[in-house]
Amino acid sequence: MTTPTHPADPREFAGRTALVTGAARGVGKETVRLLHGRGAQVVAVDRRQEVTALPQEFPGVHPLVGDVTDEATAQQAVRAAVDVLGGLDILVNNAGRTLNKPITETTTEDWDAVMAVNARGSFLFSREAFRVMAERGGGAIVSTGSYVCTVALPEGAAYSASKGALAQLTKVLAVEGGPLGIRANTVAAGIIETDFLDTFRADSRAYLASFAGAQPLGRVAQPEEIAEVLCFLVSPRSSFITGAVVAADGGFTAI
Repeated sequence: MTTPTHPADPREFAGRTALVTGAARGVGKETVRLLHGRGAQVVAVDRRQEVTALPQEFPGVHPLVGDVTDEATAQQAVRAAVDVLGGLDILVNNAGRTLNKPITETTTEDWDAVMAVNARGSFLFSREAFRVMAERGGGAIVSTGSYVCTVALPEGAAYSASKGALAQLTKVLAVEGGPLGIRANTVAAGIIETDFLDTFRADSRAYLASFAGAQPLGRVAQPEEIAEVLCFLVSPRSSFITGAVVAADGGFTAI
């Protein structure tokens, strides 16, 4: 399906440095593409080795293989932005993990694994970025959240709780960051056509497509549509938006 495009300033991120987690595929890769294409220097982080191939498509992107739940990875990524690319102005917390299990079948290991990526990882990268941005006089942080931070779906205890934690973390970052010139927002994304569920379901694409009728727009999102919202929220065009949980869910939560 062809999705509408709305061109932004082709150089709106010129002179800025961004760090994107979960950058190898899907929304993360699309976000790297948009930021790079609009002038930003980018550090791209992912646990998958394929992140190292990004400079072939986007020359100058600095790839880093690492686990976002590891404190050392967050510190290394931020140091790379500062030492290699000259600073850090933008953080995109995009790395995520999902889980679909009834509450009675969700183990403590399941819970910890989901919370580690979605909440702990975003906290670690935000904390390290916050320190640098405060010294630089400002910056912008945006996180890929989910509509399940505001509505409940069955079999989503760990995932929903982790995205709720992310939404609240965002608000605290906004309150603490405001006087320092740091903005923070979360995109409450709806169903996106990516490989996010491939490791959990053999029929993942058909499963995702089955949600199309639940949205007033009658379809699921494409990765670039969510990436555009992320980029808007770290751009000068959103300079008075902070502490917001911005719905990009095709109208699902409006029903």
